[in-house]
Amino acid sequence: EVQLQASGGGLVQAGGSLRLSCVVSGISFDDYAIGWFRQVPGKEREGVSCIRNSDGSTNFADSVKGRFTIARDNAKNTVYLQMNSLKPEDTAVYYCNAGSKVGIFWGKGTQVTVSS
Repeated sequence: EVQLQASGGGLVQAGGSLRLSCVVSGISFDDYAIGWFRQVPGKEREGVSCIRNSDGSTNFADSVKGRFTIARDNAKNTVYLQMNSLKPEDTAVYYCNAGSKVGIFWGKGTQVTVSS
């Protein structure tokens, strides 16, 4: 069974930091790019960041560039999203997914709430 377990969300004041983790099991982690997405009620899910398995290259949404970083630990089948200088508009449920030519898998989200 494929599982993606996102954790690390919580309540933080504006300007604070959180680190999200996505632990992947049930697939060959090295074969998948891992992405983070977020969704606010009533809005479409948007891409935040991704890290490729092939070369470790990364992408970030313009709204988080310079504030968020992403890293993967292949030994632990885990991807981390470090979120710094958080803003109230970063408030959302954050999801991770694993994607390859074989398919895309999603995990349950973790709530991030940034208070002003």
